Amino acid sequence: MIACFFGYTGHVTTVALEDRRTVNTDWYITICLPKVINELRRTNRNCFIILHHDNASCHTARQTVDFLSSNNVELMTYCPYSPDLSPNDFFLFPNIKNKMRGERFESPKAKLKHFVH
Repeated sequence: MIACFFGYTGHVTTVALEDRRTVNTDWYITICLPKVINELRRTNRNCFIILHHDNASCHTARQTVDFLSSNNVELMTYCPYSPDLSPNDFFLFPNIKNKMRGERFESPKAKLKHFVH
């Protein structure tokens, strides 16, 4: 499984969840989000970040909200049960499909390496 992040200019970073582990709050705030924030602030340490994610338990956990607050990341509210407001359906998934079109991979791991930077 991967967590893919993108902004208005396109792909930001992809973070792999290794060894079929489960996404949990600890992984999200110690591995995933720091990588995303570092990548976004790589060229501009003071850039303003607004994060939009769904209502998964690791996204709404108090530790996650505190982590984002301490890193000056604002949360965009998510409308529950609104599939027509899912940016992944309109931006991310079509781009991934286009990148994978015609590609053949030896294994799922080889496919993952193709997309994880």
